[in-house]
Amino acid sequence: MSVATLSSDPAADPRPAAAVHGAAEVTFARKAGKTRLAGLYQREPLRVLFPDIPDGEPPTAVVVTTSGGLVGGDRLDVSVSVGAGAAAMVLGQAAEKVYRSTGPVSRIDVSLTVANQGWLEWLPQETILFEAARLHRRTRIDIAPEGRLLAGEILVFGRVASGERLTRGLVRDAWEIRRQGRLAWADALHLEDGMEDALADPACFDGAAAYATIVYAADEPERLLATARDLLGAGDADLRAAASVVNGVLVTRWLGRDAHGLRRAFGSFWAGFRHAAAGLPEALPRLWHV
Repeated sequence: MSVATLSSDPAADPRPAAAVHGAAEVTFARKAGKTRLAGLYQREPLRVLFPDIPDGEPPTAVVVTTSGGLVGGDRLDVSVSVGAGAAAMVLGQAAEKVYRSTGPVSRIDVSLTVANQGWLEWLPQETILFEAARLHRRTRIDIAPEGRLLAGEILVFGRVASGERLTRGLVRDAWEIRRQGRLAWADALHLEDGMEDALADPACFDGAAAYATIVYAADEPERLLATARDLLGAGDADLRAAASVVNGVLVTRWLGRDAHGLRRAFGSFWAGFRHAAAGLPEALPRLWHV
């Protein structure tokens, strides 16, 4: 007896699913005394939405990944530009999920540009790394004199609520910040296979389930260093955090054994710091609390 299978049968088709290459480009400019949307390009699976915002808030764009997450070989390119004197916030609609890969790497490239006297907040929600996920993410930032930027990221090591911890795969998360075209700060996290040792080691992640970074780049960020440290508070046994200024960039980092607790601390810091730095409401968008 012989059996024939059709190529449309997913169990029999050896070809991998086609990778996606999403893109979102958003440009804000100041015109007639207000910040306005000046340019928009989007390609599936990325979409950009513009919700109504409360009084006192800058124009806000929400980046949505309609595919529900990244699989091996997928790529997302996000570019945000704020013109001279303009102010804007760009945030993620939900947590980004990076699924298990049999080899191909998922890539996220983020480019943020702030012109003279511009203000930009880049507030994506957490990135959840599934077991055996493979991710390269690069965030490149270029800031003109008197421009200011507040940007952050949260990485969650596995689906902790499901009892899954990250032990293998690939994570490379790199940052570059340039002022007037010159490199001011660069940083990269690289983990590959055998991750449980680095995540457990007291000299590395010390059992953390999540890791977060917020950077503030401005002409004189050291003026707000004491404020940043006050906002970190006393902390607790499940959360470690610190802030410092490196070559004109204020860097704040968290390690948390509880991902939800770290997210709460991250959001609380963001709300307080944006108020201190730019006089904006001491609050986060409603989407952050959904």
